[in-house]
Amino acid sequence: MKRVATFTCLLLAGASVSAAAITLVSIEQEIEIGRQANAQLLKQAPELRDPEVSEYIRSIGRRLVSVAPGPKYPYTFRVLNYREVNAFALPGGPIWVHQGVLRTATNESQVAGVLAHEVAHIAQRHAADQLTASIVTNLGLGLFSALLGNSGGADAARSAAGLLADGAFLKFSRDDEREADLVGLRMMSRAGWDGRGMVELFETLRREARSNPSALEVYFSSHPPPQDRIKELQSHMARHAGGRRDSGQFQAIKARLRTLPAPRTMR
Repeated sequence: MKRVATFTCLLLAGASVSAAAITLVSIEQEIEIGRQANAQLLKQAPELRDPEVSEYIRSIGRRLVSVAPGPKYPYTFRVLNYREVNAFALPGGPIWVHQGVLRTATNESQVAGVLAHEVAHIAQRHAADQLTASIVTNLGLGLFSALLGNSGGADAARSAAGLLADGAFLKFSRDDEREADLVGLRMMSRAGWDGRGMVELFETLRREARSNPSALEVYFSSHPPPQDRIKELQSHMARHAGGRRDSGQFQAIKARLRTLPAPRTMR
């Protein structure tokens, strides 16, 4: 369990890497590393295996992916059975959201905002940037050379995936987080959701942090403070307000979660 918690906390302080180096990890390598890291996570993570909840999250994800910019990654969407509020993206397509997000959100557009932010990280290839830095910093140029060439590429991908699973993970820069918010906001609007949902959830998190700081420790370990993001997003909100805010399906999912066993804590 400790290893799973470490995995999902996204604890790596990513080293800086030049813009030119971002392209050195190919899309195919990025996808393979993410696939193997996701397979390791699936073996140990407490996934919420409820068909209705899982399909609901996938349905939101599919709508967002249909308007996502960038490469056509093999996106997947799953729910971790943790009560803490958090979400994260692995390189190349896998996205996980904690059950705590669904329990905290009050309408569907807020959940769409969380997933849009994570899709945007993948679409903008933020993982490729940080992955390049983490491989060079933590495993050295030998592994990096293997990834760049065909010799040993599969073993190198497995080693990189193991690096992620052992806790040397992705922590995106403030510029990456800002871009993911703005790109995610545009995606929400194009997919038909009210962009105000993204800001609303941040406002909820800000209030929760005041009354129950420990509930958001995991989130704050990998994301900037909500107040900084709210201010930035509000300056763009006029162009993205309007659209779907809630649905009967979301409220049905909320009701269903109340009938299921309480999610685990990461502690």
